[in-house]
Amino acid sequence: MPVVREFTLPDLGEGLTGAEVVRWMVEVGEVIAVDQPVVEVETAKAVVEVPCPYGGVVTARYGEVGQEVPVGAPLVTVAVAPAPGGADEPAVERPLVGYGVAETRRAGRRRVRPGEAPAAAPAPVVAPAQAPAPVVAPAPAPAVVAVISPLVRRIAREHGLDLAAVPGSGPDGLVTRRDVERAIAATAAPGPDVVPRGTEPEGELVPLRGLRRAVAEKLTRSHREIPAATCWVDADATALMALRAQSNQVPGPKLSVLALLARICLAGLERFPELNASVEGEAVRRHRSVHLGFAAQGPRGLLVPVVRDAGRLGTERLAQEMARLTDGARAGTLAPAELTGGTFTLNNYGVFGVDGSTPILNHPEAAMLGVGRIAPKPWVHEGELAVRQVTQLSFTFDHRVCDGGTAGGFLRFVADCVERPGTLLRAL
Repeated sequence: MPVVREFTLPDLGEGLTGAEVVRWMVEVGEVIAVDQPVVEVETAKAVVEVPCPYGGVVTARYGEVGQEVPVGAPLVTVAVAPAPGGADEPAVERPLVGYGVAETRRAGRRRVRPGEAPAAAPAPVVAPAQAPAPVVAPAPAPAVVAVISPLVRRIAREHGLDLAAVPGSGPDGLVTRRDVERAIAATAAPGPDVVPRGTEPEGELVPLRGLRRAVAEKLTRSHREIPAATCWVDADATALMALRAQSNQVPGPKLSVLALLARICLAGLERFPELNASVEGEAVRRHRSVHLGFAAQGPRGLLVPVVRDAGRLGTERLAQEMARLTDGARAGTLAPAELTGGTFTLNNYGVFGVDGSTPILNHPEAAMLGVGRIAPKPWVHEGELAVRQVTQLSFTFDHRVCDGGTAGGFLRFVADCVERPGTLLRAL
């Protein structure tokens, strides 16, 4: 007789206590293979596919799209076939293979045919031991609607809109929020209700969920707990840009400006190791290794991928790892472990076309270097007024970890390396 196994939301690591259901990847009554992803969830760190360690027939699933599921709460139940020999223990059961964003394995998915375990109701159901009599095949499941955002589904549900009837304008027919709003407006057009003047809603209320909620909580905590200070300096980056152009003429991996700035930061932290730290209660923990975080824009917003043990990497290897993590951030495929555990952050907000900023520290880190855009500006060079490639460097630090002399020394060292890259070679 089949054994019904309950699969609960596992601990996804890094202290996460729950996740929001983004997309179900299986239906009730579907046969799944061991380690097949069954649901896509959004944590405070990333969107991940969760594989089920059981193979068999899905008899129930728990949680609607957009609903928060706590760690340890049930996700699905699976009717597992008995082991050969009639034992009650399931024949297919093994530990999970991990929770990174994995390649979707759908080859083992199929609908239950007459003679197999029947599709279950929403409540857990155990399939009968004997084969049931032939029955009429169930009606085909409705077409899967290409909608990723829980917000889009909620807006459609609140307005009674059938998403299956909404043409999607996004990639591969993805239904976007604009598509839903356009469909709602078209439905209301024949006889729209007139809202009395002065009673219009005060704009749209967008709940903080997933990544945005995690970012909000972290920044609020940082602003509340850390006495941060910021200093800044303008630097002539003409020589650095020339060095990069010269290096990239040689066959091999190309160096980005961000990778060069990261190498400069790592050299600066070797001179000022007290900045690679965090405050724990009444003590300061100075970290042995530099786990370098850097800001990268992804589809879910601004992410901070982390290069583990960055100080042990050569410049080319550092550039390759940063490029890999940047691509993963843009594709939304980074695992939670690749977005946590940083000890120092490099923030290149110059890519947004701005000169300066006073960033909030990435709690619990004690320091962050910000880099503005590199743009041609008038500059006094060797006693003459000239047009040079100039950038503004800003350095935010936890004043409990060090005083202004240490912070200023680090920033001045970074600026000197930007202006005279040979300084970096002498420092290594």
